[in-house]
Amino acid sequence: MSNISETKSDMISNLTPELQSGCFVFATFADDRDASKFFHRALSVFKESEGVSLILPVDVAKGAGICVEDEMRCITLNVYSSLLGVGLTAAVSTALGEVGIPCNMVAAYHHDHVFVPAEMSEQAMQVLASLQNEEAR
Repeated sequence: MSNISETKSDMISNLTPELQSGCFVFATFADDRDASKFFHRALSVFKESEGVSLILPVDVAKGAGICVEDEMRCITLNVYSSLLGVGLTAAVSTALGEVGIPCNMVAAYHHDHVFVPAEMSEQAMQVLASLQNEEAR
């Protein structure tokens, strides 16, 4: 059951970002059959009108000859955030955007995940820790 009573302030002050190991790549496949070969290794699968988008570990993508242009790291926000919660995604993406860090937000059932360029992941962690600390005061 969702808990929509969780406030934006509560979510941010309990953010607890965790940098996941490994690098990932966003890949797209025009043909569902080609994409389905990688479903078991994908962190995420999303079907769009242009094709199927997958988030794959970089080593899987490289091993399959998939173009790897932008290696990303995943930061998991270890806070309960209801699928009906308001403000967490905006606060995180705004904080990162203000210092020039691009991010791709992925919401799953239990947590939100932030994908940032691999070379900016440590800086992104610092920004999110600062955001959490400022809100907790």
